[in-house]
Amino acid sequence: MRALGLLICSAVVLPWSSHGVTPSGSVPPDPVLVQSVAPRDGRHDFDFEIGTWNTRLSRRLKPLTGSSTWVEYEGTSVVRKVWDGKANLVELDVKGLSGRIEGLSLRLYNPESTQWSLNFSNSAGGTLSPPVVGEFRNGRGEFFGREFLNGRMIYVRFVISDITPSSCRFEQAFSDDGGKTWEVNWIAVDTRVTDASASAAIDSRRRPRVQDNVLGPRWVPPLNEYISNRARQHPELRTGSPAKF
Repeated sequence: MRALGLLICSAVVLPWSSHGVTPSGSVPPDPVLVQSVAPRDGRHDFDFEIGTWNTRLSRRLKPLTGSSTWVEYEGTSVVRKVWDGKANLVELDVKGLSGRIEGLSLRLYNPESTQWSLNFSNSAGGTLSPPVVGEFRNGRGEFFGREFLNGRMIYVRFVISDITPSSCRFEQAFSDDGGKTWEVNWIAVDTRVTDASASAAIDSRRRPRVQDNVLGPRWVPPLNEYISNRARQHPELRTGSPAKF
């Protein structure tokens, strides 16, 4: 009788397993139908920025010192695609009363992590700064890193936002308390250059010119010469950490 009971129980259990139904009534997922979510391909995240842009830049002097003094610059940014989008190169050239910033940003895409690293250098230093690493989500790019400022290790955050076909915004902030609070020190707004005449106007700002007056032609020094003189007279305007842009 005991053997017969076991046989009957087996006969009851077998239909559940043969039809893929558990005793609780749920149907286990079919292994064939379960598909892993493909990793996001971010190789073209920066395609929106390829081209030439007018740049208006605000930079905080002496970040993380309590300073509230900002300086302004204007100029251009030129972004070129490299390796079919897996990298791009930014050339920044802006001027203001505090001097001139000539910078490069090499952005590299890591297909394994699907993240970007932003690596900055300027003509004054000639070396790459520690990168910030991150990605784009919902049209907003956030990148984080660490570097030394005034001998102390700090956190760096770089954000790309307000992206449209004709404009975008860049913001850098530092933190010296492990990311609990952030102080913004670099804000740039780019507006796309859309025609050749605008590009020619940008180039003309870089050339010296001759201006007429009642006494005849008068030489007007290039803007960068005037800025250099101002920077020599006011060395405090040259301090501060560059952004990653």
